[in-house]
Amino acid sequence: MARPRQTIVSLDDTPYYHCCSRVVRKAFLCGIDNSTGDNFEHRREWVDSRILELATIFAIDICAYVVMSNHLHVVLKVDADKAKHWSDKEVLVQWHKGFKGTLLTQMFVKGEDLNEFELKTVNDCITQYRQRLVDISWFMRSLSEPIARMANKEDKCTGRFWEGRFKSQALLDEAAVLACMAYVDLNPIRAKMATTPETSDYTSIQRRITSAIKGEQPKDLLPFVGNERQDMSNGLPFSVKDYIVLVEDTGRIIREDKRGAISASSQHILNRLNIPAENWLKITTEFGSLFKGAVGSIPALTKYCEHLERKRRQGASNCQRWLCA
Repeated sequence: MARPRQTIVSLDDTPYYHCCSRVVRKAFLCGIDNSTGDNFEHRREWVDSRILELATIFAIDICAYVVMSNHLHVVLKVDADKAKHWSDKEVLVQWHKGFKGTLLTQMFVKGEDLNEFELKTVNDCITQYRQRLVDISWFMRSLSEPIARMANKEDKCTGRFWEGRFKSQALLDEAAVLACMAYVDLNPIRAKMATTPETSDYTSIQRRITSAIKGEQPKDLLPFVGNERQDMSNGLPFSVKDYIVLVEDTGRIIREDKRGAISASSQHILNRLNIPAENWLKITTEFGSLFKGAVGSIPALTKYCEHLERKRRQGASNCQRWLCA
């Protein structure tokens, strides 16, 4: 039975979450539908641009994403501290980037005079918006609804376009985060939609590679900030170069027509994560089927379940088998 979202998300344990949404109709989200010959490739741009737009609105960073033919994946990091430090006006400005708000919130942002009752109403809205701007459910709802409306209009139909609930799972440590990111970034290669990460259109890895060639990192994705240190800024605690090489090495190995091996730099990351190379290949190929719930080390999983008052550690055996040397 599906669990309420509040029993899955625990920001005290991790800000990282893997989310997946699937369409319900036989018609494709994107790509070419072989049964009808219709081409929906242009919808990739809809989803891609919407994901990146929402990252500028919510206090939620994009770690990885991919748009497939009938589903999408995103790896998110909730930045609760950012939302807490936004001023009341900044909260409204952020909200108004994607939503209308109310007449009173619009007046407040413009600096117009409000009476005591109107200010109380605005403050209630600010409290609500601040909570929504770190809410994964609101993020995914804001992603799926406009895409569904545009697709239904294009298909000349009504009704559900997406499944009623999106899948979400907590990523409890850096091994789980990196493995899930690689799994997401390698989706097109496993599906034989692309032969290399750099040719995987509408994916985060393609954006990272394109920017890395220029000696940069994409501004719309959570950056890699190097090895973990005490004064590190907000970002992923690895080198972007090492991550790209790791994904490319893994992609070569999982392709049936390409010989490949884990390089020394990639092996260094796996050693740091305490994941054997053969386990890494299994995880990045079958992450979705191996892990149905939260993913991480047994101590992290135990702590997570205790905080959410769960009596059973779902998926503990696979976490212990595949994420521990």
